[in-house]
Amino acid sequence: MLAINFLPAVAADAADALVVLAGPDAALSGAAKAADAASNGALAAAAAAARFDGDAGAIVEILAPAGMSCRRLLLVGTGPAAKLDALAAERIGGAITARLLTSGETSVNVDVAGLDGVLAAHLAHGASLRAWRFDQYRTKMTDKQKPTLATLNLIGGGDAAHYARLAAIAGGVARTRSLVSEPPNVLYPESFVDSARDLADLGVELTILDDAQMRELGMGALLGVAQGSVRPARILAMRWNGTGRDDVKPVCLVGKGVTFDTGGISLKPPGGMEDMKWDMGGAGAVTGAMHAIAARKAKAHVVGVIGLVENMPDGNAQRPGDVVKTMNGQTVEVINTDAEGRLVLCDAMWWAQETFEPEVMVDLATLTGAIIVSLGHEYAGMFCNDDGLAEQLRIAGAAVGDKLWRMPIGDAYDKLIDSDIADIKNVGPREGGSITAAQFIGRFIKPGVKWAHLDVAGTVWANKPGPLWDKGATGYGVRLLDRFVADNFEL
Repeated sequence: MLAINFLPAVAADAADALVVLAGPDAALSGAAKAADAASNGALAAAAAAARFDGDAGAIVEILAPAGMSCRRLLLVGTGPAAKLDALAAERIGGAITARLLTSGETSVNVDVAGLDGVLAAHLAHGASLRAWRFDQYRTKMTDKQKPTLATLNLIGGGDAAHYARLAAIAGGVARTRSLVSEPPNVLYPESFVDSARDLADLGVELTILDDAQMRELGMGALLGVAQGSVRPARILAMRWNGTGRDDVKPVCLVGKGVTFDTGGISLKPPGGMEDMKWDMGGAGAVTGAMHAIAARKAKAHVVGVIGLVENMPDGNAQRPGDVVKTMNGQTVEVINTDAEGRLVLCDAMWWAQETFEPEVMVDLATLTGAIIVSLGHEYAGMFCNDDGLAEQLRIAGAAVGDKLWRMPIGDAYDKLIDSDIADIKNVGPREGGSITAAQFIGRFIKPGVKWAHLDVAGTVWANKPGPLWDKGATGYGVRLLDRFVADNFEL
């Protein structure tokens, strides 16, 4: 990860690159004015030539500026002061990293004198998030393709204590991105569990169920999905109690962990099937959130539960038309084996409720392509049985940039998944596909439990770079869940 240092101006050594800031209409900061003077007016001239207007994240760059020791001088816009919030500061940091990550430079000084300390910390946080890469399987990168930027120094400001909290969260985001990025021959239910064992070093209590234990508990829906694979299923529970008390009910986070999804007997088309390695994005987000919550020592009681399976089409695979019995006794007619995530979640969520007795439960799942048709890649879909909980999640998502859009649920949709031969079928008609998927899960929520289902199919993976991520795994959900816990459940 990118090393972040906080240095007073008098202690700043020369770095490969220097970043100075400018506001609207290219209004230079004090450091920018000094750099302009040192470069004999070259900075202001370059800004004018580039029609630089100081928009947030806009950059003007001068190579080998005369009269200065740095090899690159960057003027970066902050936008209007009234709009410079934490998210804007993070995007500015991300823009700096994106420009310099493979530039050949190894260090950058960012002069933040005069910038609010918390905002400067968020700038560094954005830079750190954008620096993450997944290159371990690439053996033939050219020097120009390899990341070189290793250190970012905040000069003359920044809240180091606030950044330490953000760094803990960034560690959770990095964990999630790594999990989502791993190929399916490397990441499968057993290896996923093994990858999480080091959470115990942060004080997280781990509980692992194997397939024999799940069979004893009657998890026929989850095990039905897994039966076509040589990889045995697992449930992993991660419990963090930072309250110091035993009488605080936990908030429960549940993630879908299909480590690879062929569709089973209802086989997906081959084009793009390789993307289904990230069908465990919900489980990845919950695991990363538990890392973040524990690493920053949150004074909250939180349990993360993930159901881990691989959905494969061998001779023992589940068939369309099969009827399976869930842990809570309901029977499910399997119409489509590619609607497997809800079968995993229903047993995992029922077990979580039986074991931990939460009053609030949030599940995350890359559940339906229908949600991408509805919302594209800008928002995740939110389905919720409680208005207050929905608003808490919306606010948390808006604060960190993990946006949510609330979708409807109700009796009219619920009737669409009634089965002719069982209690419920695992798919409804073509229309309202993400809604009927949520309705299925809703049938496994105990009375009185506040529940939200987040369909994150369109947000855990990006086919092009974003402000805080490279092409690939975004880490969506980690900061959302951490903020949700921080705002509503910390003592």
